[in-house]
Amino acid sequence: MAFPEQGAERFYVDRAVMNEISLNDVARKRTNSTKPLKERLKESLRCSVPKLKRSVLGFLPVLSWLPKYSVRDNALGDLTSGISVGIMHLPLGLAYALLAGTPPVYGLYTSFYPTLVYFFFGTSKHISIGPFAVTSLMVGTVTQTLAPNSNYMTLNGTNGSAVIDTAALNYDRVRIASSLTVLCGIFQIAMGLLQVGFIATYLSDPLVRGYTTGASIQVVLSQLSNTFGISTSLYSGPLSQVYLLIDICRHLPTTNIGALVITLVALAVLITVKELNTCFAKKLPAPIPIELIVIVVGTIISSYTNLSGLYKVAVVGQIPKGLLPPRNPDISLWGSVAGSAFALAIVGYAISISLGKTFGLKYGYKVDSNQELIALGLCNTAGGFFQCHFITPSLARSLLQETTGGKTQVTGVVSAVVLLIIILEIGPLFQQLPKAVLACIIYVNMKGMFMQFWDIPALWKSNKVDLMVWLVTLVSVVLLNLDIGLAVSVGFSILTVIFRSQLPRYSILGRVPGTEIYLDTDSYDEAKQIPGIIIFRSSTTVYYTNAELYLDALQEKTGIDVGTLLTQKKEREDKQKRQAKQEENKAKKEAKKLKRLNGQLPNGTLHAENQRDIEMASSDLNGNQLAVVFSDKDNNGQINRAFEVGSETGIQGNENRKSITKGDEEMGRSFNHNTHTIILDLSTASFIDTVTVKTLRNIFKDFKGIGIDTYLTGCQFCVVEQLSKAGFFCESIPKRCLFATVHDAVLHSIQIHEDKGLPSYDSALDTDFSTKM
Repeated sequence: MAFPEQGAERFYVDRAVMNEISLNDVARKRTNSTKPLKERLKESLRCSVPKLKRSVLGFLPVLSWLPKYSVRDNALGDLTSGISVGIMHLPLGLAYALLAGTPPVYGLYTSFYPTLVYFFFGTSKHISIGPFAVTSLMVGTVTQTLAPNSNYMTLNGTNGSAVIDTAALNYDRVRIASSLTVLCGIFQIAMGLLQVGFIATYLSDPLVRGYTTGASIQVVLSQLSNTFGISTSLYSGPLSQVYLLIDICRHLPTTNIGALVITLVALAVLITVKELNTCFAKKLPAPIPIELIVIVVGTIISSYTNLSGLYKVAVVGQIPKGLLPPRNPDISLWGSVAGSAFALAIVGYAISISLGKTFGLKYGYKVDSNQELIALGLCNTAGGFFQCHFITPSLARSLLQETTGGKTQVTGVVSAVVLLIIILEIGPLFQQLPKAVLACIIYVNMKGMFMQFWDIPALWKSNKVDLMVWLVTLVSVVLLNLDIGLAVSVGFSILTVIFRSQLPRYSILGRVPGTEIYLDTDSYDEAKQIPGIIIFRSSTTVYYTNAELYLDALQEKTGIDVGTLLTQKKEREDKQKRQAKQEENKAKKEAKKLKRLNGQLPNGTLHAENQRDIEMASSDLNGNQLAVVFSDKDNNGQINRAFEVGSETGIQGNENRKSITKGDEEMGRSFNHNTHTIILDLSTASFIDTVTVKTLRNIFKDFKGIGIDTYLTGCQFCVVEQLSKAGFFCESIPKRCLFATVHDAVLHSIQIHEDKGLPSYDSALDTDFSTKM
């Protein structure tokens, strides 16, 4: 491979090889001085003026930005945007109240109170707080389950037919919805105070988008009865949406023609004007408030033609003037709604923080995740006392607030004033509004959610695992309902993370010539493996779920079956012991035989008492044949076998022992292309657990047993600390085995094994990369 000349910019490195010990000396590692828990508690509880100021400003963000509010720059945009968003709150509030199972006027209350609370505690300048289709449907699932229509059927005294006690039904559903909302707010405040805003990170973007898409399908199904003017039964639990769809199909022959005509006309007008708003967004000073126009026209037509009386078209009904006094929540309900409340709190926060951070990144300001939890919690808690249902930011309203010039939270105050005027004076005018019009408004505002189906081809191309999360979430939400579907989707998402960590990519690294860069030899042609050295790396952290897989992959990639080699070594050692014992037994027999013959020596045989006698006898007899026999005792009174090795059997045994010892030294290299060093690159590891420590310890022990050196490289500081605390480094595994980089470990191995005549890599020190050894 040819490399361009770098000229004066050529990079040279001239330093010693760095292992962990030398690196600590050069870089001057700091001693970890952790303060005792008692002192840290004192510091956290100690109060000072700056600390108090930070705490107050953090809890009440309005005190930090309102004094700096620029009337010249922001007032006009906030006023225009606030009026537009306030007008949009009217149709959406009425429509989403139907999803929550409460009377429409409570949707206006839900749009009013929380908006004022968020003004003081929120950190996002562009999100619009209020009811949202998905969360309103989740509330409606709870209210309709705990207060079904069948529990409020009474007999008509006139004709004996069964009718619904609407007043009692609405009262109980409002009580359930407000109590549920207060509990959701308490959950969110608690999570915010405990600084667990990170919990929303477990709801990945594909999961949230799949969840909202599945919830949108449920929203549409829930409004089909208003669209066709039919009455359906209440279904809850798994497969409830399937049963609902079957029930709707069964009642289609009884469709109310008036409701269907209103739906078709309203949809045509809404879709057309919405598309015009999109096409001419840059030319229009503000989007045409088509939702408001439709509900005004629909109310006028319904009132003058008496649609409810002549054609039995369902209308909104009574909308009282004024605000309601606060009411304590029904705490006795909390036990039965706790699971739904927690799911609502998490989903609402995930939607809020994703929208808030999107606008924050776009306009360059910070959205505090924990403070957002507290703000949402306070909005829901306060709103619940005023008989509101659960709130969260709406994408449609937030985009309207941004596009119409809204720049700060003052927009929310302006929209609240508009809503207050509507509640106090204008609300009762919409009592004859057909519910089919509200259903159409819900359908049209679900467009953004249904556009998320385009995620499927996009995720198919980019990430099929995320696509699986998206699809599983969608299917589980539609089939298993919103609460169970959320639990299933979160569990599946976590499983994908576990599976991906258990199936990492293992690679053998090779050096790019002329550099200190080491890359996967399977992916790069110019990455050449260094003879005698194997560099092994995993693409993810090694921990208890994949530690065994790491060990198996190491043996597979290196081609060294450690277990087999250790077994062969043990067999050789056992064979050596057996040979030594056989030789010893044979020598004992020979000694006994010579002892018996000691008193009956033939002519020419000398009885030697010690070494000196042997030397004297040898000099006297010169070249004659001489049989040397050992006496029973030497100077210490013990049998002296010093010269047994001179026998033919002894010489052969010594040669065998030498060959076995040499075989042990060369065993690891002879079975894998002369490998003498294994380097484990742990640069991808972010933590180490006890199972990993045991695995690494066994790797060092096993490879050392077959004559192969093992080194660690690339460990982060936290990983080194965890290894030290776990007692990994010891006499058999010193810190000298830990190197700063892969190249340091390679150079150290080359230096060590060049002196032994083992294979080395001559180009390890190139002219453009030199390292002082």
